[in-house]
Amino acid sequence: MAAATMAASGPILKGRSAIVTGSTSGIGLGIARSLAAAGANIMLNGFGDKAEIEKTRSSVGSEFNVKCIYSGADMSKGEQIADMVQTAERDLGSVDILVNNAGIQHVAPIEEFPLAKWDAIIAINLSAAFHSIRAAIPGMKKRKFGRIINVASAHGLVASPFKSAYVAAKHGIVGLTKVIALEGAEDGITSNAICPGYVWTPLVEKQIDDQAKSHGISREQVIRDVLLAPQAMKRFATSEEMGALAVFLSSDAAASLTGASIPVDGGWTAH
Repeated sequence: MAAATMAASGPILKGRSAIVTGSTSGIGLGIARSLAAAGANIMLNGFGDKAEIEKTRSSVGSEFNVKCIYSGADMSKGEQIADMVQTAERDLGSVDILVNNAGIQHVAPIEEFPLAKWDAIIAINLSAAFHSIRAAIPGMKKRKFGRIINVASAHGLVASPFKSAYVAAKHGIVGLTKVIALEGAEDGITSNAICPGYVWTPLVEKQIDDQAKSHGISREQVIRDVLLAPQAMKRFATSEEMGALAVFLSSDAAASLTGASIPVDGGWTAH
């Protein structure tokens, strides 16, 4: 839908600027590229090889003819997140779209769950969104426009064993999304959560190989009977699908859509 709209009327986000956290690879990069393709200037954020990040930054800017900058802000540090938003306001002119995508995962029974892992997951998967929204929303209120998109998870709607911190954080993101929707309603600010199931990324690719080896089963069995077992559709979503939804949520067409948690999970949460 977004692509068809762009073809008919030009880039629908031209003149807008976006921060996408955790966007040097995977879902975040897919969202950043989609927003750039729709005309938005972009601030990338995340960890990785410096040369690869610079290559990505440069290619996004040149491929889509937008301004693309990078922040290495640590999403576990509130002061660095505030500085990131301030830098984007200065160098891009505004922060119209904020996509909170950064996240980490750890799997263990709760009695064995490392305390440091709990603290890190809550900080990066939940508190980081609070810090970035807190820093960005004054400018959005002043301009009477804002699009806040929180990448939650199917685990923001349902639970799985051994993922206590991740599930708690993603449920928290869903609640935070609703609060910001209410607080921003009279200032042209929308707040929505995307709740993906399994999305095809390099990290998922590695999980498939690791689980096939550890269980002694084929890749196809891992995909169908382990990873995608909860999903009615036995297919992975793509980062491009997440990006297309983010473009729509960022557009004027979604002006009345707020406070929603949208599953993109192949029917996982329909059970």
